Amino acid sequence: MRLLLCEDERDLAAAVKKILEINKYTVDVAYDGIQALEKAHTYRYELIILDVMMPRMDGFQVLKLLRGEGDETPVLMLTARAEIDDKVLGLDIGADDYMTKPFQIKELLARIRALTRRSSSPAIALTVGNLTLDPNTYELRAKASARLTRTEYQLMEFLIRNKDKLVSTERIMEAVWDYDSEAEINVVWAYISALRKKLVAIGADVTINAVRGLGYQLGAKK
Repeated sequence: MRLLLCEDERDLAAAVKKILEINKYTVDVAYDGIQALEKAHTYRYELIILDVMMPRMDGFQVLKLLRGEGDETPVLMLTARAEIDDKVLGLDIGADDYMTKPFQIKELLARIRALTRRSSSPAIALTVGNLTLDPNTYELRAKASARLTRTEYQLMEFLIRNKDKLVSTERIMEAVWDYDSEAEINVVWAYISALRKKLVAIGADVTINAVRGLGYQLGAKK
């Protein structure tokens, strides 16, 4: 499995590359945004690990250009920023997941597995209210349609399969990200926020309701 690691801190890039290769991944490294684009245009990758703060072109710009070209390769963004607005911005322009530096390698490996695994479930569209989730195109459809990233799709699928049930943030983390991480639990909020915007934009008659301290529930608008 071939990965692209885009990280301008050369010591960190070398350390992460070595560990990923020990875990049987083939890893190419780009040290700035222009190199990242060039490599993404040259090779086919199963995942791109993309640092936000890079010289010549930042990670947000790289991601926006790739998605604008129709490149659907899963993207895991790395950032030293903890602000939720940065995470929402990345999700809005097509990131599949986020990690805040410094991070644990064990967690990085878990996220890579989650983003690159292939579902063995039958490709059956799911519906709730006027909303349809298409597993073949990763589209949400109601009065209009919106394309989802892989992680957004997995989260939406989980919520639809548990419609009208109150599910905790921890359960969502385990089901969608396939690991348990207290440090990054607010990433769920970022994805929920991104999905809510898309539900409004397509005219869905359902939304994701939050119950403080308990979790989230997909149901009719209140």
